[in-house]
Amino acid sequence: MTKPGAGGQLAFDELGTPLRATTFVVFDLETTGVSDEDTITEFGAVKVCGGEVLGEFATLVDPGRGIPPEVVALTGITNAMVYAAPRLDSVLPAFMEFVSGAVLVAHNAGFDVNFVRKACERHGYRWPKPTVLCTVQLARRVLTREEAPSCRLSALAELLHASTKPNHRALSDARATVDVFHSLLERVGSIGVQTLEELHDYIPDVTPEQRRKRSMAAHLPSTPGVYLFRGPGEEVLYVGTAVDLRRRVRQYFTASETRRRLREMVALAVRVDHVECAHALEAQVRELRLISAHKPAYNRRSKNPKQSWWLTLTDEAFPRLSLVRTPRDGALGPFRSRGMAEDAMVALQDATGLRPCTVRIPAQRASGRPCALAELGRCAAPCAGRQTVEEYSPSVSSFVGLVAGRLLDPLRVLEERLHAHSAAERFEQAGFDRDRLSVLVRTLDRGQRLAALASVAELIAARPDGNHGWEFAVVRYGRLASAGVARRGVAPMPVVDMLAASAETVLPGEGPLRGAPAEEVALVLRWLDRPGTRMVRCSRPWTEPARAAASWRGWLTRADAARSTEVGV
Repeated sequence: MTKPGAGGQLAFDELGTPLRATTFVVFDLETTGVSDEDTITEFGAVKVCGGEVLGEFATLVDPGRGIPPEVVALTGITNAMVYAAPRLDSVLPAFMEFVSGAVLVAHNAGFDVNFVRKACERHGYRWPKPTVLCTVQLARRVLTREEAPSCRLSALAELLHASTKPNHRALSDARATVDVFHSLLERVGSIGVQTLEELHDYIPDVTPEQRRKRSMAAHLPSTPGVYLFRGPGEEVLYVGTAVDLRRRVRQYFTASETRRRLREMVALAVRVDHVECAHALEAQVRELRLISAHKPAYNRRSKNPKQSWWLTLTDEAFPRLSLVRTPRDGALGPFRSRGMAEDAMVALQDATGLRPCTVRIPAQRASGRPCALAELGRCAAPCAGRQTVEEYSPSVSSFVGLVAGRLLDPLRVLEERLHAHSAAERFEQAGFDRDRLSVLVRTLDRGQRLAALASVAELIAARPDGNHGWEFAVVRYGRLASAGVARRGVAPMPVVDMLAASAETVLPGEGPLRGAPAEEVALVLRWLDRPGTRMVRCSRPWTEPARAAASWRGWLTRADAARSTEVGV
């Protein structure tokens, strides 16, 4: 017996879905126009399989508005014809049942599918995301420009000798599209396209080199995990994550991958390695770690796990705020850019009284000359001996208490200043103040939540896997230490005990996140925050500060709405 894949023979699960066994619903719509405000006036659909017609669906639809004269002239559908027709909310369920489980086919499919999808959204029906084929795209791939200068349905129906002549009525156009579709399938069948998957790969214009490299995905499993494209020197070119490794990697060898940068990467690649993962969270975390370790040339993010900025107090008699990459305990962050951190620094200096200068001031006998900031009232001039360490300490305590979630006074000071500028009609300055305060509140809220998670020595959580099983994550000091699943019918607690016993040992480091990368802690937190997650075990209560910035989320929403209004104006 020949082994799967030997001698060019494909394994059964690689054969794909034969076109002759695939059920297609070829459909067409007539509408009141082409904009998002327009709606459907007629459905026409033909269900076919193996070249045989299985059924038809056709109905007029009352659009609930007048049909424009130019549309009446084009389609022949008048207001009188649709007056007694059913409304869309009663037609849509029947149409969705008719197309259920089938591959949708339409001429210029994007137009028709978009109308149906939006109709489902408006009327509360779930859009099933069916496979869609467009006969315009297929015709442009199969027919030469000389053979088919135009890919309009009427032109193709005449060229391919369709038995039905399209006339801008939905069912007639759908019947004509069936004939066109079958004729195009006969042509691609003659060059070896026999399955739905092969047809999908054939329709886009793919280079022969891309097609040849599809074999690099043949060994990959259809499971969650991380994939690594390697170059001729074994270097890692690109790291990505997937719910289905084989399906995702195969997409790089089709024209569905349109990014020039990644097409260039595929041209260089000679091999694809992979790491299977228990579930999506493990895959995402491993992706971050692999990108950080290998720094692939074609990945644009997460190459530096310490790329965030933090605000921390300097270690001196009169501490000041300093921008750092590696935070100490009590630091504020993480900020996504240096500019955002600098804006927050200015706001905090104004709100707390922390000195903005960079001069190192001795605890005793300060004898410097006050700078211009002192003259402007932005500094109490400890450098000139006008402020003692004891008098300066409330400013330090204000910052420390804000970060720790013990007080919110600095935020209220900034808000009052914003209102004062607005009341004085200094709207530009008020806008600057609002944006700085927004950055500060958002970062403070995020940092406090991340720090709360990173402070827990061990936390074990579970999520339903969607098939009556469980996904588990063992989190230690904000890092994913172990991940696993208990499939349907498997007792979950023995799996939890095994994962905890075999989990990575994590030693806490310095800083609010105990040395964990901010991106990884954020990924874990997002997974834990999703509805349905359950706490299995926790080394101590996972809590957030009582006076955390979370209480300002309502203010953030209003600030964002005000900013959007300004942009719209």
